[in-house]
Amino acid sequence: MSVVARDLLRRTVWIGIYLLFILAPMLAMLAGTLPPSRGFWTEFSVALGYSGLAMMGLQFGLTARFRHVTDPFGEDVIYHFHRRISLIAVGLVVVHPVILFATGSDKLAMPASLTEVPLGAIAAFVSIGCLVLLVVTALWRTKLRISYELWHAGHIALALIAVGGGLMHMVGWGFYLADPWKRALWICMAIFWLCLLFYVRLFKPLFMLRRPYRIAEVRAERGDTTTVVMVPEGHAGFRFRPGQFGWLTLWGSPFKITGHPFSFSSSAEAADGWVAMSIRNLGDFTRTVQRVEVGRRIYLDGPYGAFTIGNPADMHVLIAGGIGITPMMSMIRTLADRGDKRPLVLLYGSKDWESITFREELEALESRLDLRVVHVLSQPPADWQGERGRLDASLLMRHLPPGYADHEYFICGPNPMMDAIEAALGELEVPISKYHSERYSFV
Repeated sequence: MSVVARDLLRRTVWIGIYLLFILAPMLAMLAGTLPPSRGFWTEFSVALGYSGLAMMGLQFGLTARFRHVTDPFGEDVIYHFHRRISLIAVGLVVVHPVILFATGSDKLAMPASLTEVPLGAIAAFVSIGCLVLLVVTALWRTKLRISYELWHAGHIALALIAVGGGLMHMVGWGFYLADPWKRALWICMAIFWLCLLFYVRLFKPLFMLRRPYRIAEVRAERGDTTTVVMVPEGHAGFRFRPGQFGWLTLWGSPFKITGHPFSFSSSAEAADGWVAMSIRNLGDFTRTVQRVEVGRRIYLDGPYGAFTIGNPADMHVLIAGGIGITPMMSMIRTLADRGDKRPLVLLYGSKDWESITFREELEALESRLDLRVVHVLSQPPADWQGERGRLDASLLMRHLPPGYADHEYFICGPNPMMDAIEAALGELEVPISKYHSERYSFV
């Protein structure tokens, strides 16, 4: 079986498993002993609530970094799916009481006093409130000026309270839990969700604690970027594929709630297990990287990601914007170390000439590879003779040989740039299977 066919099969299996977990609660409602019949809209709202709760619980699994799950899709795809499906789950849970209110359900009748409010209703109110707060802080974290670390801790706490409140609401009403096996189903699902949480917050950090790294070098690069070289301490490290990334815990133990994802910029052929990450100062955590001292013990969880070279192609086209150059450097350095002679084109968008990260090294690598580097500057100097402005379809046509669908493309950079490049490749009739994108915002 080919690599493509195997990945397609694995994706299909995992999607089927995910749908099974989502649909199982609804299917269970229709089996066994059925409660007295109620109106369609009441039953429909309950089905939405059950599915939304199941989606919320599975969110712990989507962020658990199981390689068997993430490898067929890519970690960035899983995280972006996590964000999108969160909105759907919250929508289903919120629509549940809205439908009951709109249809005048007696379940929403106000009690004579607050002391008579059912526990299930209180739990539902708390759960929905946490969900709304969770969505607001996730979508507008930057505008609200919440640090990534504080947001991440609050995100986890709100998610736990929301799911716990949803379970308490369901048990409090208990309308569809008359059969013992139905109660057992939800108990097993809740235990499964807790096991996912314990795996992420306890077992994985314990494994990382036994496999630390040391900072061997901290090197300043152009473009307000710092390269951190890390060597394994007391173990052989791990092997990664060029273009992959890892989660870095620079300050504190692996039990710290927040890790930070960065692409490896070093060659995958580097000896002795050492790896490097090149991190641009973009605020919050990243501005502290340049201050880390050589010899410091740190922790690294990886490798992850499907943004890697490996499929057969007549040539590789790397399209990078800003700090999106880091996974491309890993690819270029690896191909140079392997003596790969296939044509390689790097289209590299930067602000100006002085801020081009790895500029000098790329010039040197052109002599080791069949590599052509095309710099595209948004603020070029007056005497600049090269490309300027933005990357678009016309620029691709100027610098790539015909037969665009035969090349393999890798795209990484700011979202607007990536959207434009993907649209340009569509204009050139490049099939989606021939290009790979990595969007490095995981929040």
